[in-house]
Amino acid sequence: MLRVFLVEDESTIRETLRDTVPWAQCGYEFAGEAGDGEMALPLIRQAKPDVLITDIRMPFMDGLDLSRLVLREFPNVKIIIISGYDDFEYARQAIDIGVERFLLKPITKNSLMGVLAEVKEKIEGEQHNYLAQFHQEAQEYEQYARRRFFERVVGGQLTVQQIYEEAAKLDLDLRAQCYTIALFSILPKGTGVSEVYSEPAARVRDALLEHFMKYPEYLLLRWNLNTYVVLIKADKDKMDGCIRRCVDTVRDQYESCAPDQNWSLAIGAPTQRLSALPVCFEEVSRLWSCRYILPRQHILSSETVGFLTQQDGGDNLAGLDPAKVNPSIWQGLLQSAAAEEIPSCVDEFLLSVAQALGSQPFCQFLMLSVRFTATEYVAGLGVSQEEFLALLDCLELTGQNVTQADLKHYLTQVLFQALTLRDRASSNQYGSLIGQAVDYIDNHFTDDTLSLNLVAREINISANYLSAVFSQEMGVTFTEYVTGKRMEKARELLRSTDKRSGEIAFAVGYRDPHYFSFLFKKTQGCTPRGYRAGGGRRT
Repeated sequence: MLRVFLVEDESTIRETLRDTVPWAQCGYEFAGEAGDGEMALPLIRQAKPDVLITDIRMPFMDGLDLSRLVLREFPNVKIIIISGYDDFEYARQAIDIGVERFLLKPITKNSLMGVLAEVKEKIEGEQHNYLAQFHQEAQEYEQYARRRFFERVVGGQLTVQQIYEEAAKLDLDLRAQCYTIALFSILPKGTGVSEVYSEPAARVRDALLEHFMKYPEYLLLRWNLNTYVVLIKADKDKMDGCIRRCVDTVRDQYESCAPDQNWSLAIGAPTQRLSALPVCFEEVSRLWSCRYILPRQHILSSETVGFLTQQDGGDNLAGLDPAKVNPSIWQGLLQSAAAEEIPSCVDEFLLSVAQALGSQPFCQFLMLSVRFTATEYVAGLGVSQEEFLALLDCLELTGQNVTQADLKHYLTQVLFQALTLRDRASSNQYGSLIGQAVDYIDNHFTDDTLSLNLVAREINISANYLSAVFSQEMGVTFTEYVTGKRMEKARELLRSTDKRSGEIAFAVGYRDPHYFSFLFKKTQGCTPRGYRAGGGRRT
């Protein structure tokens, strides 16, 4: 229920309004009254009303001066001015300072009730907007926190007990009889790593996010700029159905929303233990690396790519599929693979051509193919052939009889060095983008209109792309960074000024002092008042 405070020097009018208006019926609690602005101010500070009704002309402190002081301390208070017909100049000034509505004397109960209803509707609309903002910010942070948690799970850094404890903090229910993991991504055709964002990819992402959120068996997370991970958890007898639904949904979305794009999905074998998720993820990562070797095989599973491990080495070139040695394999890998994927990608590739590895000419062909493809690729990054080859210590293997271990070392080093150069170039590009974003935030974080979309427009990139790159490069989400800047400024103002909490909220970019106080306590561990009382220390 909203709180209302009444200031009127004519006691008859004040008492009539106080006693005849059905405040509760209108959705208000009558929080207090006063006969002039000077007497009202300390009472208003104590009552903290949502709505202030005040006359303009009063002794000691008039309604305009009172309104100015109240709005400085409580910028979200809605003020209704009671004015006479000859108070036009006062009314004009009231408009300038942000008064909400006017009521002309004589005031009727019905006219006041009508205005109160309009003001109540506006306040509730604004509160809904603030709640929506907080919900959006909370979702952004929650997604980032969940991804960090998942990284620790599949990295084997948590015991089963710790997994359950951390999951509970993130409001995740991981109880199930079976688990498995899927990875999927989409890339525009013919683009490099710096151009991974696309509208078709955004449509797929939004549709899949909406779909997976409907089912408790799925947990969808963004893994990197263009890859998503799904943790599937279900009872044993339902796991096959959940896997089929996941695969079918991803396939259908890609084929309907982005039919001309490159996409892949890798799905692991189910396990009945949470503690086995690192092994499951290792398997999925191996399958995932096959997307370069089998570019036309969109669904990667033990069934669809398991044949790679069943071939024996030899020198049988006659039965080798030429598509397996097409340079486009290396081109695709150089464009979008992560550097840490290279060893597993090379392993899977060598398994796919194992039947021909007994042929030394074939091995030399592979080495030269990778070398020329990588050299051409880094040239597009502005790196000369001489600079690139100087980074390699495996070139002496060219022209010699090589073992499979030699071949793996050669391919791995050439590709890894090329991706290192690519990532350095990308980091410079990302660094430039993030530098522009951070500069803009640092100069505008006190603006209450600052948003991810606004910053993205300023530096001319997609908001989704900025969000992903920002968290990847900065280690915190966009909202966490902005909140950190605002809290830092708020702490400074609490230490060095006597400004009230409402004034500080407005000064650091929050229109709602209650929202500011909530965030301050959530992020700093104490209220603004407690921080100041503790001498500028968190209590």
